[in-house]
Amino acid sequence: MAPTKVLVTGVTGYIGGSILSHLLSNAQFSQDLEISVLTRDDDRAKAFSSDNLKVFTIRDLDDFEAIKAASSQNDVVIHTASGYHTRSAAALIEGLGVRQKQNPNAKVYYIHTSGTSNLGDRPVTKIYSESRIFSDKDQDIFAYLKMREHLEPYAQRTTDIVVVETGKRENVPTTIIMSPTIYGTGSGKYNRLSIQYPIQMKTAAQKGRAEYVGDGEGVWDFVHVLDLAELYGLVLADWVQQKRTVPVGEQGIIFSATGEAAWKEVAEGISKAGVEIGRLQNVETRSVGLKEAAQQWTRGDEQLCELGWASNSRTRAEVAKELEWKPSRTKEDWERSFVQDFQELLAKGSSA
Repeated sequence: MAPTKVLVTGVTGYIGGSILSHLLSNAQFSQDLEISVLTRDDDRAKAFSSDNLKVFTIRDLDDFEAIKAASSQNDVVIHTASGYHTRSAAALIEGLGVRQKQNPNAKVYYIHTSGTSNLGDRPVTKIYSESRIFSDKDQDIFAYLKMREHLEPYAQRTTDIVVVETGKRENVPTTIIMSPTIYGTGSGKYNRLSIQYPIQMKTAAQKGRAEYVGDGEGVWDFVHVLDLAELYGLVLADWVQQKRTVPVGEQGIIFSATGEAAWKEVAEGISKAGVEIGRLQNVETRSVGLKEAAQQWTRGDEQLCELGWASNSRTRAEVAKELEWKPSRTKEDWERSFVQDFQELLAKGSSA
């Protein structure tokens, strides 16, 4: 049987790099898959070529024709480059649609990377309140996303809806892995740091103490990046081996949470880590307003800041259990990760 052709995007990034590393280091995948990458046409593309990977290059995520052409030469796409760039996601699915039309025997599949800020409430502005704990076995997640999108458009949520609807139109099965805060040091070739916590760490190093928005009582889930990479591998294997455990289409939205913490607890973890490595003088934390936080962390985007650094967003990864996903990192690992991530941030030569 010919190997399944798998295209991975975002391979110079945190999530995509870690997924690629996981797939390449797994003997099962090396036998069953022909892995290629999609990246910008620069020196990093040449580095992937030197690793004996097939490389498709694009100008940027607006290079839709090149993106579609690359996708059309593969059976499966794992998209991690951006959950907020709607048109590039649609182009990847359209490319798989072309492959399906040209080769009716092809088993095309699209795996999309998203985040649970899509489900977050707005506890600071009081625009929307939500106490629900979502399970990916719930039948109404897609309907819920459309309801929230109708109330208030949000780019990442917009993209998820377009992913599902484009997949239905193109006859391409889609699964969205909607993750919470991803923490820990990645295993990719380039970027090894996440976004949310390191942004807070950088500000803490600059201002001398860690901060949180409002009362800091919003609760979010988290998952270690290497545990998450294993889940992507299981979802891919489930498709390649034709087990079809993972849902697709409107039901194909799955979660990856392994633990949870309040935002004030996050700030406290950053403070303790900063003191331990000698970058902060004490473990004091400070509450800041949404406007100030947005100026620091999201270039003034208060919607993104509230959803991504202050909201309540809680999920249960039931589908992953059916795949026998066994994440190995505990909350103690989460607590220890603040030191590792803070050190990694400083080692990058950040202006922090």
